[in-house]
Amino acid sequence: MTLDSHTCYRALIARDARFDGRFFVAVSSTRIYCRPVCTVKPPKRENCRFYPSAAAAESDGYRPCLRCRPELAPGNASVDAISRLAQAAASLMEDSTLDGAGLDTVAERLDITGRHLRRAFGAEFGVSPVKFAQTQRLLLAKRLLTDTALPVTEVAYASGFGSVRRFNALFKQRYRLQPGQLRRHASASGAVDALKFELSFRPPYDWRAMSAFLGARSVAGVENVAGNCYRRTARIAAGGKEHRGWIEVAMSQKKPALRVTVSASLAKALPPVLSRVKALMDLACHPAEVALALGAIAKAHPGLRVPGAFDGFEVAVRAILGQQVSVAAARTVAGRFAAAFGDPIETPFATLTTVFPTAGRVADLPYGRIALLGMPGARARTVVALARAVADGDLVLMPNADIDATLARLRALPGVGEWTAQYIAMRAVAWPDAFLHTDLGVMKALSETDPRRVLAKGEAWRPWRAYAVMHLWQSLTKE
Repeated sequence: MTLDSHTCYRALIARDARFDGRFFVAVSSTRIYCRPVCTVKPPKRENCRFYPSAAAAESDGYRPCLRCRPELAPGNASVDAISRLAQAAASLMEDSTLDGAGLDTVAERLDITGRHLRRAFGAEFGVSPVKFAQTQRLLLAKRLLTDTALPVTEVAYASGFGSVRRFNALFKQRYRLQPGQLRRHASASGAVDALKFELSFRPPYDWRAMSAFLGARSVAGVENVAGNCYRRTARIAAGGKEHRGWIEVAMSQKKPALRVTVSASLAKALPPVLSRVKALMDLACHPAEVALALGAIAKAHPGLRVPGAFDGFEVAVRAILGQQVSVAAARTVAGRFAAAFGDPIETPFATLTTVFPTAGRVADLPYGRIALLGMPGARARTVVALARAVADGDLVLMPNADIDATLARLRALPGVGEWTAQYIAMRAVAWPDAFLHTDLGVMKALSETDPRRVLAKGEAWRPWRAYAVMHLWQSLTKE
């Protein structure tokens, strides 16, 4: 968003949650920066400066507020090409996808030049990629120190710092605090079985619909929804190692946030874990903007989100397995697929027993072996072709990836039609304007039989047509 100081100050005075994470306010008299929803007494207008990111505020010497905690602010969804490019680069940094890689490697992964990436990053966040990454590491460390009992040494490494000395020095320089001063509990040096976090969102949030959608499509052994709580296994590559564990997500009863529990085995992969939970649960959504664009079809379910992906490859495989079959049938085959080719894992939950297979593993499978699970041979070939494209790096299935290039590469795969390409774009790439105009449910909800007429009707819902799809599907469910 354009940082109009008058609008920003009005939002600050009103503590307007619609602007949470869209800008940060720095106060010159205190040298502290806050979220616009901070509950402290609003500062005088002449003392306020507004920034597009926490990193930009810290770059000018401001420290994060200990009350509103800027590290908890939700992210931002966008259809603007430059914004999505910068967000994609930020995701790669946050996700540790390119561990130890320089900026040019990130740019290469996004099919652009390093110069263009720096320009896009500055326009979106107000700082260079290097400064942004450094601030993200510090804010994650601040969160871990405040919310967990991890020892300071583990906090430093989990946040991406190469040495404890460097972490301590930078933390004290930037925040004027010793890391240990943020500890809430005296027993912070003890061992932990799980780590607990809160991830904020802009209300409203239709958690009932989100959990029902994920539950109906959950892969047996990999995911489970019970008692309004979503659980799944996870496999994350970070720090040159593979980390396996589980996560649990539920709605907070006290604030607009999701409660996330992460197994201790994933402690050294927390940046990508939290990043992927945010993507899966669509926490960057701006529900007020979506509702305004969709009009009447969005009124019955305010805060309805578009489920994303914890693992883009997993969702893409699930989409292919779901071609021309019911949701229940696709779920059955997906469970067989995970059991046959995934890896066993021990968790505290009887329903979580398997880690979904990697693209590299599936790429080496013979077609016939996959087809034995209960699908046509052609569909098995499509799964392997997808896996090879992902494993080779030709297809990047991550939030904010270049949508035109991704759709083109998906459509070029044998057996991938428009429905599959748009579904993968909607969930794995987090493309808010994806539109499944050939979907039978969408056509039924619109009382149409011609996909061309559906496509024409969808024009009114740009650039949030993926949310329109969710509302149309929701209109077919029985309360």
